[in-house]
Amino acid sequence: MTEKSIKVPGPAHPIIVEPARARVVVTVAGRVIADTRKALVLREASYPPVYYLPRTDVEMSLLERSEHTTYCPYKGDCAYYSVPIGGERMVNAVWTYEAPYASVKEIAQHLAFYPDRVDSIEVRDEN
Repeated sequence: MTEKSIKVPGPAHPIIVEPARARVVVTVAGRVIADTRKALVLREASYPPVYYLPRTDVEMSLLERSEHTTYCPYKGDCAYYSVPIGGERMVNAVWTYEAPYASVKEIAQHLAFYPDRVDSIEVRDEN
């Protein structure tokens, strides 16, 4: 058994999690599968921002848990969901850190969607 190294975000790899202050709507196959005003936006190093939506605002009945998993040294173990109504492109379209590291604990009980695996992720600024 190998140990996973845990890296804490720092100046070389900053991670910021904050309220999105926007309405985020995700659609697949013409159906809204998520709609929230309580999203978090995670900004990590030089990557594009990622919106994490609370599970309570996602149609979980439309998602199917996948056996696919990954590991991030900054966030922890990652689990995936597919969206069967969307066909093959929607395999592993959704990810979640169910027990993230303390430095990003806010994203627990939230889901993120790959923009190229869903029809749309619409971010409507509500400021």
